[in-house]
Amino acid sequence: MIHHRGAEGTEKNDKTLGELMILQSEYPIGDEQAAQYQRDGHILLDLVLPAEHIPPFRDAIAQTVRERNKETRALRDRDTYGRAFLQTTNLWEYNDTVKEYVMAKRFAGIAARLMGVPRVRLYHDQALFKEAGGGITPWHQDQHYWPLATNRTITMWMTLANIQADMGTLRFASGSHVEGYLGDIPISDESEAQLRAFVARKGFTLAQAEAMSAGAATFHSGWTLHSAPPNVSDRMRPAMTVIYFADGARVSELDNKNRIVDRDHWLPGTEPGDLAASPLNPVLG
Repeated sequence: MIHHRGAEGTEKNDKTLGELMILQSEYPIGDEQAAQYQRDGHILLDLVLPAEHIPPFRDAIAQTVRERNKETRALRDRDTYGRAFLQTTNLWEYNDTVKEYVMAKRFAGIAARLMGVPRVRLYHDQALFKEAGGGITPWHQDQHYWPLATNRTITMWMTLANIQADMGTLRFASGSHVEGYLGDIPISDESEAQLRAFVARKGFTLAQAEAMSAGAATFHSGWTLHSAPPNVSDRMRPAMTVIYFADGARVSELDNKNRIVDRDHWLPGTEPGDLAASPLNPVLG
C-alpha cells in the first residue's frame, strides 16, 4: 500500500481554531495515489487527521457511541455480526463536534479525488468499535446494503488510536471491486464462507496494514471485498467511518431487504430513479 503524508497541523496555541482549520484544509492526492485506488479499489493514507488534532473528535465520537449504542449482551451471546463490532450510525446528528468531523471538506475532498468526481454527498457515518475479544468481520461488500445506482461510492475508515493487525485492521481483496455486485450476501457466516472461497478462487492479492497510527485511514470502494480478523488484544479498536457517493447519483432498485432499510434510513422520501439526495445527504466537496 502507498502511504501519503498530509498537511501539517496549525499552531498549537489555538487548538480549537487549528482543529477547525485542519478539517477544512486540503489533503493533496497525487495522480499515483488516484491510480492506485482505481486499480486496487482501496488505499491507505497516513495523517488524514494529524494525531495532535484527534483527541476532541475521538472523545466526542466515543461519548456518542456510549450514549447511542444499546448493545448490552456479552460477546458470547451475540451472533457473528454482533461480535464483529459495536456499530453506531449517523453520530453527526447527535453531537456538534462529530458533525464537524463528518462534514469535513478535507475528508470529502480525498473521496472525490480518488473517485475522480467533482463533488460527493454524504451517505452516512458509522462508528465501528471492535471490542477486546471481538470476533471476525466476515468478508462482504458494503454496497450490498446501499440503494445507490453508481459505482462511485467510497468509505473512509479511520482509526482513532494506534492499532496493530491483531486488533482488526481491514483486509482487502485488491481489484475485487471490478467484479461489481456479487449478489444478496449480507454480512454473516455465509458471506464469510462464500466470499472467502470466491477470493481464493479468483486469486486476488490480499492487502492488510500491519499497523496504523491514529488518524490514518483506508478508503475503499463500495464493491471492494474486505474483512477483518478478530481483536485478540485487550484494547478496544476504535474506528470511525464516513461513506460518500458521487453527487448526481440516482437511487437504485430496492432489490434486497437491506437496501429497503437503508433507503428508509439514509435516503428518506426517495424512490428508485430519484436523485440520491435528502436532508441527510449534503454535498460536502
